[in-house]
Amino acid sequence: MMLLLLTAGPMAGAALSYLIGRKSRTARDFFADVLVIAEFLLFLVLGMNVLAGDVLTYRLPGFCMRGLSFKMDGFRFLYGTIAAFMWMMTTIFSEEYFAHYRNRNRYYLFMLVTLGATVGVFLSADLFTTFLFFEIMSFTSYVWVAHDEKKESLRAAQTYLAVAVIGGMVMLMGLFLLNDAVGTLDMDSLFEACRACPDKGILYAAGGCMLFGFGAKAGMFPLHIWLPKAHPVAPAPASALLSGILTKSGVFGVIVVSCNIFLHDAVWGFTVLLFGVVTMFIGAFLAVFSVNLKYTLACSSMSQIGFILVGIGMQGLLGEENALAVRGTVLHMVNHSLIKLVLFMAAGVVFFNLHKLDLNEVRGFGRKKPLLKLSFLAGALSISGVPLFSGYVSKTLLHESIVEFTAYGGVQATAFMKGVEYVFLFTGGLTAAYMMKLFVAVFVEENEDQKSMDASNGRYMNRRTAFALVGSAVVLAVLGVVPSLTMDFVADISQGFMHGTSPHESVRYFSITNLSGAAVSILTGIAVYFGFIRTCLMRKENGKKYYVNRLPKWFDLENLLYRPLLMRVLPFALAFVCRIFDKITDGIIWLIQKTVLREARAKEPLPYGNKLTHCISIVLNCMAKVMNHTIRRKRPIRVSFEKRTAQKYEEFITTTRLFEKSVSYGLLMFCIGLFVTLIYLLLSI
Repeated sequence: MMLLLLTAGPMAGAALSYLIGRKSRTARDFFADVLVIAEFLLFLVLGMNVLAGDVLTYRLPGFCMRGLSFKMDGFRFLYGTIAAFMWMMTTIFSEEYFAHYRNRNRYYLFMLVTLGATVGVFLSADLFTTFLFFEIMSFTSYVWVAHDEKKESLRAAQTYLAVAVIGGMVMLMGLFLLNDAVGTLDMDSLFEACRACPDKGILYAAGGCMLFGFGAKAGMFPLHIWLPKAHPVAPAPASALLSGILTKSGVFGVIVVSCNIFLHDAVWGFTVLLFGVVTMFIGAFLAVFSVNLKYTLACSSMSQIGFILVGIGMQGLLGEENALAVRGTVLHMVNHSLIKLVLFMAAGVVFFNLHKLDLNEVRGFGRKKPLLKLSFLAGALSISGVPLFSGYVSKTLLHESIVEFTAYGGVQATAFMKGVEYVFLFTGGLTAAYMMKLFVAVFVEENEDQKSMDASNGRYMNRRTAFALVGSAVVLAVLGVVPSLTMDFVADISQGFMHGTSPHESVRYFSITNLSGAAVSILTGIAVYFGFIRTCLMRKENGKKYYVNRLPKWFDLENLLYRPLLMRVLPFALAFVCRIFDKITDGIIWLIQKTVLREARAKEPLPYGNKLTHCISIVLNCMAKVMNHTIRRKRPIRVSFEKRTAQKYEEFITTTRLFEKSVSYGLLMFCIGLFVTLIYLLLSI
């Protein structure tokens, strides 16, 4: 029942929060804080049982006919706790951030509902429960993106909702196919059921549909179009949750499909790996060109999701020897969630002070703000894979999994994986380059109006905001400094969800080999920053340099392909097909009318009389014709009996009707009746 409370509690609290907010904003903020802190503490309490070796389960039968199933094992406990922690920090942070916002009551309502739905996804024990809460989460988080109600916000929200709805419907088709093929959606039963399924083609079709739906939420290329648009316009606390947690709900689904339906499947692993490599590189590429603080972080999220997908793909390729890939996938999920929590809250501090995000306008804001600078630096160094920070550990494991496959694969596999490794390291370099650009712009360079920037020193954020920001940043440093105690522990408790095992030997994170891999990416990032960003992506005016986005405006997959396809090409194509079917239908109807349902020819009315007189006249005419050729040859009959017969018949009918109305007719009928009666009496004697 506690698992159900973790999901339903925030949803019920959302309604109560809204009612409280109509009376008192302060009371609502306090209630929301208490609710999310209680959620986090409840996860910790239940986690004690999980760490002791228990697995918690609960089933609510009859709900939507199939019922709801919940489970808490190591991985679910881990990500439920991370979700609760991020909601707790962003809720504390939201009080100051939304001080001058409108529609705050609406934000808190949907923020808490989304918390319950997200926890429902991570605690789900079957894919039906996952789908149900996944869709609730998509619709409620739409309000975050549209919160400002500006033109660009509503357009981004429209894109977000379109991708979510289309992805959800395709995912539902996959669930139908899977349930029909194997007869179950229970995650624990999927592996054995799918292994016994004789038709692997239907499994790949179902898996492809579910990869589409979950990948859309994760921000996987080419379904990433919502992510760079939604994050910049959403409030910073919502952006942190969208990037850090809601994308992981999509990754959660991809892991369920990959590690239960296609466990150790090389074909599936290769497919996910390709999507991961493309997503990883394109996200970093877009971030390098961006001149908007939150847009850069949004593209960075897309890139880091690509790193995670690479880890999932490597699990399939490595088969039973995938320990490094499993641990790298889990740890990079955790790291990215916590890193984006720090970075987006730092960006939120910049925004609620300046109400600007362009690097040329916010440059120099953090020069004399040590807490903000150190917090942002912790996130930047961690996501760049710098040693002694958490991101270095997970990227090292992912890199080592690629190297491991390269060492034991064939010649063609080795050549391909060498290419993947080079893209991996170069993308890590691009990550370091764009994070260096952000840090230098906000915390090193001077602004034209630097005095006004420095004037806010000491009052740019309150203690609650500082607690949320600095506390989250400290976690990154602690995880990275002692990875053998912290990161390995996290991997150990969660790797069973992916059917992973511990590596044969403990990983030496700070060995020369692993440090050299990180050094390659960092040096590449420094070269890209000074050789490309400082030269090609900046222009000089009046003796000062300004950041410019050299990326062509048409280089936007949404505006270049999807919107024209969905709003012009697809309607035209469907209308054309409908016209063809309309013409075919009209042709079939015409053919049926001319054949099967052909109308009988209308018969000409008789010139005289009726059918009886017509038949009698035919007989008389035939007799007259015979007589004209025999006994009446000299004086033949020249008249037609048609008219005469009709006249005689009409006279007979008229006379009969007159007779029927006369007294004589009545007397005649009486006499006939009397005669019949008399005969009856005589016969009966």
